[in-house]
Amino acid sequence: MAGKANGTSGNQVRIAILGASGYTGAELVRLLARHPNARIVALTGDRNAGQPLAQVFPHLRALKLPDLIKIEDVRWDGVDLVFCALPHGTTQKVIAGLPAHLKVVDLSADFRLKDAAEYARWYGHPHQALELQKEAVYGLTEIKRAAVKAARLVANPGCYPTSAQLPLIPLLADGLVEEDGIIVDSKSGVTGAGRSLKEANLYPEAAEGIHAYAVGSHRHGPEIEQGLAEAAGKPITVTFTPHLMPMSRGILSTIYVKARNGAKADDLRASLLRAYEGEPFVTVVPQGESPATRHVRGSNHVHIGVFPARATGRAVLVCAIDNLVKGASGQAVQNMNVMLGLPETTALDQQPMFP
Repeated sequence: MAGKANGTSGNQVRIAILGASGYTGAELVRLLARHPNARIVALTGDRNAGQPLAQVFPHLRALKLPDLIKIEDVRWDGVDLVFCALPHGTTQKVIAGLPAHLKVVDLSADFRLKDAAEYARWYGHPHQALELQKEAVYGLTEIKRAAVKAARLVANPGCYPTSAQLPLIPLLADGLVEEDGIIVDSKSGVTGAGRSLKEANLYPEAAEGIHAYAVGSHRHGPEIEQGLAEAAGKPITVTFTPHLMPMSRGILSTIYVKARNGAKADDLRASLLRAYEGEPFVTVVPQGESPATRHVRGSNHVHIGVFPARATGRAVLVCAIDNLVKGASGQAVQNMNVMLGLPETTALDQQPMFP
């Protein structure tokens, strides 16, 4: 057993997962089950309160876990860290009401946008925990590691923004691509929409086809732009279009950029290799190889490829992640590890599932 982690009781961090009956909640349980420093002490799922989690997710039947309860029934004095896997709009009040001693990793969108007016514009209501929003650290781990380490509240990034920002931030920071004209074309598995019943996610609606949705109006657009603007030192507007794919999990983002000052695809690739040298989860794949969602499935890994475009002065970036792991619960555990001073790869070193 590893030594005592920062801000924990004994040798194990006592974990509460709020919203454990959703896909990201179940994925948190799956990952934390093999974490030597974590002990799950509370699971909430209001609609399923009183049930064993195995009744909701039979694939977790072998684990010894507490039954699902309502949030108001959690005993916070026995908890060190909280994962909030609740729908956006509901998390603000919940986190605002938590005891101040708790560390929090929020998987919703409630604390990702720093501009309160921007949040209200995209989410349709004023932010209800502005002081906490100021405190929250955006948890794109490879980019924000130092800030995450010192944070009490981490806003875990969205799945699409993770797949878009990791390839683009180093290139913008190095001045290798133009800020204007960036196009992010993303495809996601159906689990990205959550577990609630929605007509568009029914099997006959999603199978054997692909369709764009929220064209020009997806809420992850401003989140992507926020991170890219910080890297570039100036406002950036991207063209971002998500698509629903007939698969359970995975995101593939194809990103089109204009190179700056005569930079070639090889220069972009070299920049990414420098930025992510030694990173345990980000791989710039060999030249000519195209990332695929099946090569990162079930893992916290990120595969990035760089290609010259046919048009002079342009390049294509391709990024593959698992939307439920690096795009949500895996990155959340990665952030927890950083917050607690634990080895960053703890419980996340499993290889992708293939085929």
